[in-house]
Amino acid sequence: MKVRVIVNRHGGTLKASRKDAEAPLRDAFAAAGVEADIRLTEPDDIFDAFAEAARAPGIDAVVAGGGDGTLSCAAGHLAGSKRPLGILPLGTLNHLARDAGIPSGLDEAAAVIAGRHVRAIDLAEVNGRVFVNNSSVGLYPDMVRLRDAEQERKGRSKRLAMLSASFATLRHFRRHRLWISAEGLEAPVRTPLLFVGNNRYQVNLFALGQREALDRGELSLYAIQARSRAGLFWAGIRGIFGKLDQQRDFVTAYVGEAEVSGDRDFMTISIDGETERMEMPLRYRIRPKALKLIVPAP
Repeated sequence: MKVRVIVNRHGGTLKASRKDAEAPLRDAFAAAGVEADIRLTEPDDIFDAFAEAARAPGIDAVVAGGGDGTLSCAAGHLAGSKRPLGILPLGTLNHLARDAGIPSGLDEAAAVIAGRHVRAIDLAEVNGRVFVNNSSVGLYPDMVRLRDAEQERKGRSKRLAMLSASFATLRHFRRHRLWISAEGLEAPVRTPLLFVGNNRYQVNLFALGQREALDRGELSLYAIQARSRAGLFWAGIRGIFGKLDQQRDFVTAYVGEAEVSGDRDFMTISIDGETERMEMPLRYRIRPKALKLIVPAP
C-alpha cells in the first residue's frame, strides 16, 4: 500500500513533540507495512499540498495528519472522489477521529490505515466550503478569534487561551438577529449562538457532544435561546449536569439544507474550529456519503 501523508507541522501534538518529528511517523508506517511519502507542511501550504495529493498518480490513499481544520481541508479536495482519506489524529481535540473510532496512538492509527477498511461518511458545506464537524455563528467564532490572538500574543496553549477567550466573550454577551429558512422552519431567531452540525450531536452547551452517526444525511441546527448572560450561565450549568432540554433551551431542526440570513452583508463564522469571514446569506447543505474514510474494521 502506498500513501501520501500530509502533516500539519504545527498540529497540536506534533508541535509539542521532539525536534525530529518525521522519525516516529516513518517508524509507525513501516511497522504497519505501508509505503508512506511523508511531507511535513507549513499551515499556509496545506491547501496546495492536499490539492496536489488528491490528483497524484500511483497512490492508494491520502493521509492527513493534524487537527480537524487540517482534515476539513483534506476532505474538501477528496470529496466526491474515489480516493480515500486516512487520519493521523495529531490535533488538540480530533473530533472526527474520535467519532469515527480512530485510535489516538500513532502506531494504532497507522495500523488502521494499513487495514484499508473504507466507509463512506457525510460532509457538510457552507457557501461551498466543506466541513467535517460543525460550523457556528455568534459566541463560538468570537471565542476562537480571541483564542488565536491570545496564543499569538502570549504564547499560551490552545486550551488555556480558549478558557481566557471564553470569559472575555461572555463579558460582552450579545444576541444576533438571524432568519433561518429550512424545511419545516421559517423563523426569525435572536440567539447568542447558532450551531450547525454535520449529522446529529449530543446536546451539550460548550463541550461538543459526540455524534451517534456520520452518515445519516442530515444537518443539525441548534440555536440557543438564552436571552441574557445569566440565562446562558444557567444553561451552561444545566449542560454540565446533562440537563439541557432541546425544547426549552434551543431552537432545533434536522434538515438537508438551510439558509441563514441576517442584518449584515458579511459575518465571521467558525468552521471546524477555525474562523472565516463569509458573505451572507449562509447556505448550508449536507453531502451524503461524499467522503471515503479509512476507519477501523467492524
